[in-house]
Amino acid sequence: MEKQRLSLRIESERLEKLRRISDQRRKTMTQLIEEWIDRLEEKPS
Repeated sequence: MEKQRLSLRIESERLEKLRRISDQRRKTMTQLIEEWIDRLEEKPS
């Protein structure tokens, strides 16, 4: 699957938290965000 870039604005405190958690879990920030997106449930349309 083709990867695309996502750009967003986030508060610096949240960005630092994401960096700390990614270091603790030895995952990239991209991996953490992708895992979170995958857990989101879609409502049937």
